Parts: sequence; C-alpha cells; structure tokens
Amino acid sequence: MNPRRREPNSPTPRRRQSLSHHAFRHLHPLCLIALSAISGCVSLPKNESGPIGLFKGMGDHRYAVTTDSRLAQQYFDQGLTWAFAFNHDEAIRSFTRATEIDPGCAMAWWGIALCNGPHINNPVMSDQASESAWKALQNAERLKTGASEKERRLIDALARRYAAPPVADRAPLDQAYADAMRKVYAAYPDDADIATLTAEAMMDLHPWDMWTQDKRQQPWTPEVLTTLEHALALSPNHPGALHLYIHTCEAGDPWRATAAAERLRNLVPASGHLVHMPSHIDVLTGKWANAAEQNERAIDIDREYRKISPRQGFYRLYMLHNAHMLCFASMMSGRYQEALDAAKATVTTVPAEFVRENAAFADPYMSPVFDVLKRFGKWDAILREPQPPAYLPITTAMWRYTRGLAYAAKHDFPAAERERTAYKQAVANVPEDAMLAINKAHHMLKIAGLILDGEIAFQRGSVDEAVAKLREAVELEDQMIYMEPPEWIQPARHTLGAFLADAKRCKEAEAVYREDLKRWPENAWSLYGLSSCLRARGANDEAAEVEARLKVTTAKADTPIGSSCLCVPEM
Repeated sequence: MNPRRREPNSPTPRRRQSLSHHAFRHLHPLCLIALSAISGCVSLPKNESGPIGLFKGMGDHRYAVTTDSRLAQQYFDQGLTWAFAFNHDEAIRSFTRATEIDPGCAMAWWGIALCNGPHINNPVMSDQASESAWKALQNAERLKTGASEKERRLIDALARRYAAPPVADRAPLDQAYADAMRKVYAAYPDDADIATLTAEAMMDLHPWDMWTQDKRQQPWTPEVLTTLEHALALSPNHPGALHLYIHTCEAGDPWRATAAAERLRNLVPASGHLVHMPSHIDVLTGKWANAAEQNERAIDIDREYRKISPRQGFYRLYMLHNAHMLCFASMMSGRYQEALDAAKATVTTVPAEFVRENAAFADPYMSPVFDVLKRFGKWDAILREPQPPAYLPITTAMWRYTRGLAYAAKHDFPAAERERTAYKQAVANVPEDAMLAINKAHHMLKIAGLILDGEIAFQRGSVDEAVAKLREAVELEDQMIYMEPPEWIQPARHTLGAFLADAKRCKEAEAVYREDLKRWPENAWSLYGLSSCLRARGANDEAAEVEARLKVTTAKADTPIGSSCLCVPEM
C-alpha cells in the first residue's frame, strides 16, 4: 500500500494530529475512500462478539516477555503478530486482553502504545489514538521496574515517540523514536524483533519513499535493507521482517524480495493481509496466477475473520486492497469475469453516502469497472454504463474516455468525436490540484486523452498519427510514480504495439512488447504480441517458446487473446 509522496524538492509536509484534508492526502488511496465510511473516525472499534479469543492460524512467532501467565504470553504473541501484519486494531485487542490476564505485564501496555502510533500507511494520529497511546505508555513506564533490561529499553525508546498534549508536527518525535530504536538495536544486535521494529521506525520517517523514480535507492534505504536482512538472517520466517522487506524492495528491486514473498505466502494463514502481501512481488515478477490466488485467499480469510471480529476500522482498507489487486492480476492474465467481479467489489464496498460526502477522496477510485470493460473490449457494455454523478469529475472524465474508445472501435466516428469533446470538457472540470494516490490526476488524464486521440486516428486509418499519440502516452506513463496496482492500469504499450503490428511494423512492435515485458514480466497481452511479431518474421522456435509461456499465464483465462489491445480485434 502506498500513500502519496510529495513532489521532488518540495518541503516536508507537516503531520497533524487531526484528520485534516492535508492529512487525508497522506493515506493510502483506499484509506481515502474507506476510512470515514467504516468507522466514522480513526478510533479503535469495539469487538461486539464477546471477549477476544486466541485465533487459529497465527503462525509460530513468539517473543518472550516478563509475565508469570502463559495465557498472557500467548495474547502478547498474538498481538505482536497482528501488529506485524498491520492489523493494529486487532493487535490492540490482544494486548489489552494480556493486560487483563496479567495487569503487571509492562510489555502488553507497550504493545498497546506501539499500535496506536503512526505507520507507513497512516502517518497521522487521531486525538483518540494519541490519548490511548499516551495512557498505555504511562502504564508501561509505571510497570517497567518489574521488566527485563531489554524491555525497559524498548519502553524508554517508545516514550520518545509520543507527547502530551499531542503536537501538530510529529516529525521530531518520529525521528527521536527511530534514533532511540537504533540504540536499542545496537545493544541487542541478535534480536530479530528489535531489528524489525528498528527498521519499521526508520521506514516511518519516509513512508513509501525507499527508491527514486529511476529505481535508485534513497540515502536512507541501505540502512533499512541491511537491518531487515539481518533480522531475516536471525529469523528467516519472521512475519514482520518479511512483510517490511517486501515493502522496502517492491518499488525498486522486487526480485530481491522473491524469497521473502515465498516464505511469507502461507506463514500466517489467519492474516488476510500477510497472505496478500506476496502478490506485491508476484505482479512485478510475472507470477500472475500466484497473485490472483493470494488475493482470492486473502478475501476468503478476511471474510471468515469478520465473522469472529465483525466491526472493523482501518483494517477494512486492506480488505478493499485485496479486491483491487485481484482485479489487476486477473486483467493481466486474461481472466475477464474475475476481473470484473473484483472491480465491482472494489467500488460497491464503499457506501454511496460516503462517496457523495467525500467525493474529492473517492473520485479517483470509482472507475475500475470501466478499466476492465475497456481491457476486454466490451464496447457495448461500456456504452450501457450510467453516467457518474457530477460530484465525481475524474470518474466522469474516465467514463467519457472509455465511451470514446468504444465508439471508435465500433467505427461510429461522429459519436466518438462527440465523446472526445465531452471528455475535454470533463477534464476541464477536474480541479488542477486533484490527486490520485500519489500521481496528479491531470497527468493520468493526459495519458487518457492521448490514447483516445490515438485510437480514433487509428480506426480512421491514420496510423502514423495514432502511433505518435501512443508514443507520447507511453512516455507520460513511464513518468508515473510507483503504485500498486498502477494508477494507469492498462499499459499504453499494449495499444502502441497493436497499432504497429497491425501496420506490419513488426520490428518496432517487437521492441515495444519486449520493453513492456521487462516492466510487467509474463503479462498475457505482451506475450501474445511478441509471439505474433516473432511469427511474422519467421522466428518460429522463439515464438513457440513465448507461446508456451503465454499458455502458463493464461491457464485460467476465460477470454481468448487475439491482440495486445482489443481496439485491434485480431493481430
């Protein structure tokens, strides 16, 4: 998951305690459309199903703390694993249960304080979270005289993270906490949990900013990587270290985290989010079937989890993220119905009232159904989609865009021109500063406009104009900041390659497909395009090898692929 990064050379934004418009913009996109809808505020939801129990499938990670109660230790371990799984609300419930069983367990209070704090997907703290963290910290400090030296060091470090009353700018506190954890780690270098907590404290200073746009490490990235790799050397199946290592590597060097993804895949079967996490690496390394399967499993796991813990707060955004990733993986492997169902789930899970009242936040994420229908060439279905409400200008623009593509594909050029004009008007209605998750909305809308121009030109027979427009679109797409799934979800190279291949410019098309496969390995659409180009130039042996790979990617496809973009029905 990935909150918006600031523009290069811009000042560091201030982190506020209240959920202001500015603070909301630092959350992951699914937070923006789900957070208020699911809890009304960032408060700890109460479990209405009775006292919290011990979950099955939590894995075998243990971290011994000072307590005479075996049951309190079990709840502490469960809480820590939930924390490493980013289910902080459930972690707090487990830590709280540990304090009820053993009121003198300082580390259980430490856990409550820790999980009320900021993290990479939510770097702000509500007033209630700040109050809860401070109260828990005071209890931990009061009880730490009965704890071990190591535990006292962890409690003292966490004390650097909070203030009473809360401060508007958290940056100095977060820095102080990271510095304190570095010292604890230096004192206990053979403790994998301390190494993991130290890495997370450092990551919280730079949420989702481990790599530059050209995939070079940021100045702080090597220390995070080294710390996590040391934790994994000490404890290869550490759930927190594996989770954070995937997040650290994915935007710049996903292949580096393939082993971590494999170890995490089935490690904590009770956690939908940890089961989902390997898909971040799967989609970047060409394991599309694995990506779909992980998210299908995560959705099933979370469905069962909600039966046990029905009231969910922040964690529901991770549930929505599963559907979004399943949609993307299914699109890239030719699985139309699954992609469409996941797209609908992503949208319909968000209450209509919330969308209406928080339109600026919801708007960028309301058009995945259009994306799926476009990807699979469902032109008539696109034209049946109702017009979005006026308070969703980005969604309205994307609706106009896909309608223009549909009319162009059907060779109804007067209608396509009307939609192109309407698209431009819709784009003009989008505020200039509107954001997606981390990219500017108008950057994405420029890509859409170029593709619409290119597809109309192509269908009219103006191939050179169409190719020129698509090359511009590709250049703009390459400038977009990393996001998962990507914020332009159908690569423009798929359309460019189809235009070139149809024009018998196979050498150019082949180069386009090979570049796309570097970026999105083993995706069905470019594999098909590449095999077609290879057949056209008589490279039949290589074509057969590519077709064998395509067969693997499309093993569960429900749509025959005859073109890299269905605006060109057959290549």
